[in-house]
Amino acid sequence: MAGGRTLFDKIWSMHRVATIDDASDLVLVDRILLHERTGAVALRSLAAAGRCVLAPRQSFVVMDHVVDTQPGRTDATMIPSGSAFITATRDAAKAAGLTLFDLGDAEQGIGHVISPELGIVLPGATLVCPDSHTCSQGALGALAWGIGSTAAEHALATSTLRVKRPKTMRITIDGALAAGVTAKDLALYLLSRFGSAGGAGHIVEYAGSAVSALDVEARLTLCNMATEFAAFSAIIAPDDKVFGYLKGRRYVPAGAEWGAALASWRDLRSDDDAVFDTEYRIDARDVAPMVTWGVSPQQAIALDGEVPDFEKVEDRDPRELHDRALAYMDLRPGIRMTGLPIDAAFIGSCTNSRLSDLRRAAALLRGRKVAPGVKAICVPGSTDVRARAEAEGIDRIFIDAGFEWREAGCSMCFYAGGENFGLRRRVISSTNRNFESRQGPETRSHLASPETVAASAIAGVIADPRGPF
Repeated sequence: MAGGRTLFDKIWSMHRVATIDDASDLVLVDRILLHERTGAVALRSLAAAGRCVLAPRQSFVVMDHVVDTQPGRTDATMIPSGSAFITATRDAAKAAGLTLFDLGDAEQGIGHVISPELGIVLPGATLVCPDSHTCSQGALGALAWGIGSTAAEHALATSTLRVKRPKTMRITIDGALAAGVTAKDLALYLLSRFGSAGGAGHIVEYAGSAVSALDVEARLTLCNMATEFAAFSAIIAPDDKVFGYLKGRRYVPAGAEWGAALASWRDLRSDDDAVFDTEYRIDARDVAPMVTWGVSPQQAIALDGEVPDFEKVEDRDPRELHDRALAYMDLRPGIRMTGLPIDAAFIGSCTNSRLSDLRRAAALLRGRKVAPGVKAICVPGSTDVRARAEAEGIDRIFIDAGFEWREAGCSMCFYAGGENFGLRRRVISSTNRNFESRQGPETRSHLASPETVAASAIAGVIADPRGPF
């Protein structure tokens, strides 16, 4: 007798338009997000082919990837051709009749931050965007995944996509995370344990008491890094926390429609007898504050640990790649991560730039100063996050501590030839990728939680936010 259905199975079947072959289906796409780095490509190609956007009210365009984040910004950027990306996307979005969150708009921000804020993403919906971290939005019980520009063009024209059906994986995390351990630490722990290819070909459902205990913004952080796990996407069953978070937001059903939507959303969970292709169980008590030592998110260890020797760890990389990471990061086995001097600290990105992230970092920064010689920057994830933080005085805490306080955008999550931290600078960062030259030419990036970034900025070395520092 076949088992019950997973949450993914239920959403997929609701959106299946046609079966193409044994591996692929034609799937209805409810929402499309575009950004200025690739949005104009898809929209111009569509127009050149004489086609229009099938459902313009369900397509949204954000300015986030290449925009300058300095206060008083304009279309000008430090990124080569950046201003051309901005103006081309703006013109194409207006011509197509799409909703545009432009510079100067109170709702502008990183796509994966403003979509939940505005209720563009909803439980049970499908959402695509030409960005690998679209998986973040599975935190609200949606099926959200990243696509390329060609697929975006097809989705805009037809509101459908041909998609290879992924396998299913459930990671159940029970128990309670210790004080000072965050969703970012949990994401890095999973990567260190299962590797950066651990979720390849799967849709990952996070479940268990530790996941249920996370607030919505923490769930967004956890799901955000599923792409670093090589997963198709990630998803968490929606619950009363999600429903309370969404109620009253701009694009969320209201009035009688809210009641109907809520009734349908409550059925969005995996059946008790659902069968997954792969299952893992994690004890939340095993998770400590984490930090990366290498050039892949899987190269992460407990904050109080030592840089590992290849022979002493279960490393998924060949020896050559392990040694290359050590050489690039200018580290050697046995060096303790706490106490390692840093040149810069960055809080931002679609992983950790929401109001709750900034509040936790500010609690550590209050009354303290960034260490001499450390360049520290905070970039809120959206203009709304920035405004709410300023209403609470969080901006003053960051500024008084010695952080730069910026406008919303992706900023130095990635280096595209514009602003960067400098040659071979060592950075502690709340972002999601620590690849070679990710934040500047040969920059050495260590991923960690916003709390760890804040504590390290104060100490001038990688520091444990649980103190003392």
